[in-house]
Amino acid sequence: MTHQTNMKKSSQKTIQFEQFAWTDICQPDRESLDSIAEQYQLDYFQIRDSLEHGHLPKFEKQPKYNFLILRAFTSTIKQGATTISELTNKIAFFYNGSKIITIHRSPFPFLENIKTDFSKTEELMVYLIHKMVESYQPPLVELDKQIDMFEKTIFLKDHSKVSLKELYFLKTQTRVTKKLLQVFQNVLQQIEVGETSRTALQDSKDSLLGLILKYDEIVENANSLLNTYHSVNAQRSNDVMKLLTIFSAFFLPLTFLAGIYGMNFENMPELKWKSGYFSTLAVMAVTAVVIYVWFRRKKIL
Repeated sequence: MTHQTNMKKSSQKTIQFEQFAWTDICQPDRESLDSIAEQYQLDYFQIRDSLEHGHLPKFEKQPKYNFLILRAFTSTIKQGATTISELTNKIAFFYNGSKIITIHRSPFPFLENIKTDFSKTEELMVYLIHKMVESYQPPLVELDKQIDMFEKTIFLKDHSKVSLKELYFLKTQTRVTKKLLQVFQNVLQQIEVGETSRTALQDSKDSLLGLILKYDEIVENANSLLNTYHSVNAQRSNDVMKLLTIFSAFFLPLTFLAGIYGMNFENMPELKWKSGYFSTLAVMAVTAVVIYVWFRRKKIL
């Protein structure tokens, strides 16, 4: 049986299972939360935590209920988000044996049309935790694709087409998500469930560990790509400097000869030579050939 209340901003629904009731509040206002807190004797500071933007995952055990905050990935890699509150949104859980309350600001598709008949609150909670862990898989796939794209561009195509801005966002998003998953993992280690839900919770823990390892690998790959990008740029700059140095080595002695015979002093016997002009050109040519041969022997060219 479901009761749903729609207000200007807040929406609330209650689903009655056989052994417990689930109340889900989306985009809560202060009035509705105060009413829920008074009705179920919830802690004021925990209510405040459930409303706080960017609050990290946490778990607190109370005499009459347990309080849990977890975050699901709700952004896209292409949006360029770099903070926890931009990348993810949280769900706050208040639960005991007879009641579970979920509070969140953003809608989550996996909270709609839940058809499985759960017999305990912890079974529903473990199911929602599993869905939240799954939300980190699609961005992982997208990040991995972008890493491959950057690698192909740097090593096989024109590295100048690589966007440092995009590479920065990729690295930051991966690093922030990895740290959040580590906090997520630490919170899951604190949750205690019955025998019937233990295997399902352990499956979520295993999936979370796998995600952390994969995100860590992408962080390392992003750092490696960034270092490679700078190395390739530095190599290109070195090549340009090398080319300029070679040109300077060729033209410096030739310019020296041209400068001497361009002074036009009267007491310069070479100026009166019939073949002086051609002799000077020959000296310049020989000088250029000598420099070229020397560069070849030194394997500079």
